[in-house]
Amino acid sequence: MPNETITSQAKLRDFFVNLKKSSFLKNILIIMSGTAVAQIIAYALSPIISRLFTPEDFGIFGSFNAIASIVGSLITLDYSQALMLPKGKSEAINLFCLSAISTLFISLFVSVFSIIKPSIFYNLTKTKGIWPLILFILTIFISGINNTFQAWAVRSKAFKQTSASQVIRSIGSSGSKIIFGAFKIGSLGLIISNIIANLGASLNLIRVAVPDLISFKTDISLKKIKSAAKEYIDFPLYSASQNFINAISSGLPVLLLAKFYGLAAAGAYAFGESMLQAPMGLVLTALRQVLFQKACEYKNEGKGIFLLYIRTVLILFAMATIPSLILIVWAPQIFSFIFGAQWHLAGILARSLIIWLAIVFCNLPAVIFARIIRIQRFVFFYDLVLLALRTTTLVLGGMYLKLTQTVMAFAIVGAAMNIFLIYYVGRKVAKREGKANLLSFKNILP
Repeated sequence: MPNETITSQAKLRDFFVNLKKSSFLKNILIIMSGTAVAQIIAYALSPIISRLFTPEDFGIFGSFNAIASIVGSLITLDYSQALMLPKGKSEAINLFCLSAISTLFISLFVSVFSIIKPSIFYNLTKTKGIWPLILFILTIFISGINNTFQAWAVRSKAFKQTSASQVIRSIGSSGSKIIFGAFKIGSLGLIISNIIANLGASLNLIRVAVPDLISFKTDISLKKIKSAAKEYIDFPLYSASQNFINAISSGLPVLLLAKFYGLAAAGAYAFGESMLQAPMGLVLTALRQVLFQKACEYKNEGKGIFLLYIRTVLILFAMATIPSLILIVWAPQIFSFIFGAQWHLAGILARSLIIWLAIVFCNLPAVIFARIIRIQRFVFFYDLVLLALRTTTLVLGGMYLKLTQTVMAFAIVGAAMNIFLIYYVGRKVAKREGKANLLSFKNILP
């Protein structure tokens, strides 16, 4: 018995020593520190911001963001994510250029289309005038630049810079929202604030890529860019298409709720979802960057990634449980107290949304590992099914159900589908590494 106790203590001590030395954990903490500061700033100022704008303002802002996210999901054709995979920087730098070129050409195409058919944009976003259209083009272009530079920073393990970018984004967004809100600029102020935030974050990341662009400029050529585009064609075909479908799926609630229940209902949904996703971003922003980099590194070195997958899912599930239960019980009271009485409906909707978002919080490893093991084709069809189910739920709900019932049904559908995705990707990773039973946790937990 004493020997067993000593052995257990030694194992526990070794575990914490290894944890302390872990570059994986260290990198997560670096990014989380910046994200934590960013979220603290955002949350500290959100009670002020929520009182400077109306639910209708957030309804227009949510509709604008939904369309910008849908177009922005294609802006780099997902070559920004592909540049994580090559072993050498000489190949990756050509993917970096390909991502930037894609951003430029798609932005130009959208600009021409918007000039020819502006009515489509105005009808979907409930806006009018030239300025929303100009801001729309700026939004998607800066989004593509930000994605490209951030992916290069993650590949280069410049996690301090990506962490600092989160703080810059938060200060820029919250600070400008307060200024624009004080001057009663409305939804336009919310849109401009996002542009300012992303532009500031991008400028901070540029300095990471510039030295590499100078060092490897002789490796950049049109021939190599074409070769890289062909080799990683599955990213625009499946991964970018998947992002596009996901963006439509995510944007649909705001657009359809605005259609069936009005801008105030859509604004309450958009505000409630953003307030729930903000603390999730504290973990997921850091984990997304570090986990993708670490898993790619393991794969390139011939190491197994199954244990990393299982452990990450379980840790995320443990982290989500207690906050989710609290919000299911008290979300309306919390929202009314913190953000003001006009956001009570947002709290009621948040009570339902947390059922779905808690599972989304846990499915990040599934999304990342599906790309790494290159099963984008499956995920593409999965997302098509998910989009069809979510659209059907929202349309039928809008026709026959109350707002709260529609959002609850929408959340349950999303949660069920995400649970399936987590299980399926885990099984695929397990089979590739010869582990027959995904649900056997022996020797998996630390």
